[in-house]
Amino acid sequence: MVTAGQNIRLTRVGPGTPAGELFRRYWQPAVLSEEVPEKDCPPVRVRLLGEDLLAFRDSDGVVALTDAHCPHRRAPLYFGRNEERGIRCAYHGWKFNRDGDCVDMPTEPGNDRMKATVKITAYPTVELGGIVWAYMGPPDKKPPPPDYEWLRVPREFIHVSKTYEECNYLQALEGGLDTAHSSYAHNNNMGAKAEPRLLDKSPRLDVNPTDYGYNYVSTRSMGGGDAYIRLYHYVMPFQQMRGGIHEFSGERRKAPALDGHVWAPIDDETTFVYNWHHTYDATTPIDEAHRVKTEVFYGRGPDDMIPGTYKLKKNKANDYMIDRDLQKTKIFTGIVGINTQDFALQEGMGPIVDRSKEHLGSTDRAIIAMRSMLLKAIDAVEAGGAPPGVEPSTHNNIRPYDGFVRAGEDWRAKFDPETKAKW
Repeated sequence: MVTAGQNIRLTRVGPGTPAGELFRRYWQPAVLSEEVPEKDCPPVRVRLLGEDLLAFRDSDGVVALTDAHCPHRRAPLYFGRNEERGIRCAYHGWKFNRDGDCVDMPTEPGNDRMKATVKITAYPTVELGGIVWAYMGPPDKKPPPPDYEWLRVPREFIHVSKTYEECNYLQALEGGLDTAHSSYAHNNNMGAKAEPRLLDKSPRLDVNPTDYGYNYVSTRSMGGGDAYIRLYHYVMPFQQMRGGIHEFSGERRKAPALDGHVWAPIDDETTFVYNWHHTYDATTPIDEAHRVKTEVFYGRGPDDMIPGTYKLKKNKANDYMIDRDLQKTKIFTGIVGINTQDFALQEGMGPIVDRSKEHLGSTDRAIIAMRSMLLKAIDAVEAGGAPPGVEPSTHNNIRPYDGFVRAGEDWRAKFDPETKAKW
């Protein structure tokens, strides 16, 4: 159980908060590259870790992430002109480059001294894996950019998307690390009794701490001593990596892709979920039909989104369009879409759940371990230390995997070749 005080430390992410200072020591997903597709394109509003920011791709093709307001009279730079290596405020024409320097102050001609002293907040960025990442922490503590395997996958073998979730990052992250709920929340065919998660609805969990966070193993009995084993990764502070079985009847074989999520806090009560999906190797590219099929399966396909946003049409306002008849006959939740099911349960807890009222069990070991690691990392940063997992060498060679093992078979030896990065 988490105390009320610990819950505050874990869930508040604004500037100066314990968790906020921890998160700022890692590179954060700020926007998808597709949101700023070309040089001098329109700027994009960004809210990240409780800060209102602006993203724009300048004339050099570099994405800037700056304060959302002009320091002159605090006018919104969103309405400004993205031109000639900077953003120019539409109110009085003050202009700022991607480093936050004021490069033109037309209302104060000849006042070079004033121009030299006026700056706006600007955070360094890198583009990796179709995402613009930003570092928002102390400049002298900036680590190298992240180097997860999926960030190295060529564009034709990966799909990345983004979804808005109306709750605190932590309950969303906890949902991603909870393997037991798939037997219920994601039971989309109640007649398919042969699926491992339906044959054994009480997985055994083993959590193994690492330099980047932990890996954990979920074991489900398949009968006769055979087992279905899933090896997940939790990468500090906000990422889950997982594999998947391609089919559950007939030949049991690995999925054609690996998946994962990064839960980037917008503020205390909302989150952007960055979803990634890539092939095991370079055998078969992911075409557009595959990308759409994947998104539709998870409930975030083109027709599932409110146009012009990353928000689902099925949401709190309409009870996620739950179908009670479908709930009785086929889908356990009555809600269509894997991630939509997650959102209904996670958002339904409220913006920030009161964890002091929980009653945790053995299948919550991964969640308990994650919370403990975050609290220890918060303490370390407050004491002037470094948090775990910021160095790319801790996470650049890992990948998840799951599969079946026969009675007496050592899953570690069988899985070992598959749990090393191939890109």
